[in-house]
Amino acid sequence: MVTEIAQIKVIAGREKAFEEAVAQAAPHFQAAKGYISLNLEKCIEDPSIYRLVVEWETLDNHMVDFRDSEGFAAWRALASPHFAEPPQVVHTENVFKAV
Repeated sequence: MVTEIAQIKVIAGREKAFEEAVAQAAPHFQAAKGYISLNLEKCIEDPSIYRLVVEWETLDNHMVDFRDSEGFAAWRALASPHFAEPPQVVHTENVFKAV
């Protein structure tokens, strides 16, 4: 499993609209090959900063399958009008977990 973490800075005053756009875009992620889960987190200290956390079966499921899909284009059309700057995206894999 690979976790995509996108840090997204939203234009001040558009936070609710951005959250609604992510909710509208969720089905495009859910329909994607290799999709596992989607979570949107909002920064407490700076409410214009979000982290979109998406779990994928493989890196290619995100970087190839989803990025080359109509679902990705739809996601960007819904969300990008609210971006204050381009998202910063990293991919991680779990190496340790304590519960």
